Parts: sequence; C-alpha cells; structure tokens
Amino acid sequence: MPEAAYPESLLSRRLKVGTQAVHEALDRRITGAAPFADRQRYSRFLRVQLRLHHVTAPLYRDPRLQAALPGLAALDRLEAVKADCIDLGIPEDALERDRRAAAAVTIPGRPEALGWIYTHEGSRMGAAVLLREARQGLALSETYGARHMTAHTDGRAPHWRDFKTTLDAIALTPLEADRAVTGARAAFVFVQEAVDRLMPVERPAMP
Repeated sequence: MPEAAYPESLLSRRLKVGTQAVHEALDRRITGAAPFADRQRYSRFLRVQLRLHHVTAPLYRDPRLQAALPGLAALDRLEAVKADCIDLGIPEDALERDRRAAAAVTIPGRPEALGWIYTHEGSRMGAAVLLREARQGLALSETYGARHMTAHTDGRAPHWRDFKTTLDAIALTPLEADRAVTGARAAFVFVQEAVDRLMPVERPAMP
C-alpha cells in the first residue's frame, strides 16, 4: 500500500490500519469455529497457535531484532504452547505436521519480521477474553492447557502500549514501513490458512 494511504506516521498505526480488514475477517472466522465449545475444538485452535509460534520463535531469538526490541527474547511463548499441546494430548505426528507447516514459511527481511512480531504481540490483548472462555468452559488455566495465554508481568495493556512505543522508535524508510505492513498481513494470512485447514466450521445436519 502506498505511503499516501496512511494518514499516520507512527509504524504501529500504519500496521493497525494496514491489517484491519484481514484482522477482522480472521476474528470472525475463529469465532465461527467455536474453539471453546469443547476440548477437541480447542485442541484444533491450539494447533493453529503452535504453527504461528513455530514461525515467530526464530524472530524472537534473532539478535538484530532483540537489539531493536529490548526484552524480545523473553516474550517467546513457543515452549508454553508446546506444553499446552501435551496437556491436551495432541498426537506427536500432528505436532510434527504443524512444525513442518511453519518451517515452510519464509520471512524476507527485518521489516517483514517486525510486522510478524507486531501481529503476534497484538494477540496478547485478545488472549484475555480467550483465557476467560478457556477457564469457564473447559476448566483450563495458565498452568494447564492455556499457558500461552498468560498475561505479561506488566499487564496486557501496559505491555502492548510499551511494545508499540518501542516499535515506533525504530527508524524505517517509507519502503521498509510498507514491507512491515506486508509482513503483518502475511502473519494474519498464515493464521487464516491454518484456521481453514485445522478448524473447519461444522455445518448443521440437513433435516
């Protein structure tokens, strides 16, 4: 999307505007799959999370990205998602398929990586609602089955605010900012494709 399409200069604002449509579509799709109706459906949702975390884990461990985003390494939640998958009894062969699906993703460069991280960190905000549903409907918690939804020690909203402030301080050219938006969109598309594959919407039986 060209520079003129963004009325805001802050990278976080550009990322929000540039991903709004795909973000809303993904939210509707996940809601339609009723991931908290039972543990089987939740397990499918968890596998979607596992795929995303496998893609982003190398980004959280990248020294250049860590230098740009201090504290990034501590935000990686891949091991928490893996533990959740074990809690739910997801078969190892399914977990391996998820790992391979993530390994097929190519992130071209640093700007795109920033977009992926933005999308992933933003999911922490929505996780508050998801965690409540996991607790109430499925008897899961931050110590069993829903570890990856645990809030940041600073609190969800303060962490998100601080993360965006740090992100906005990174010097990017207009082209690099556009590439970051492309990366953020790619993250949403990847999750959408994983949802479509792993979380089919069950149609009511014909009378």
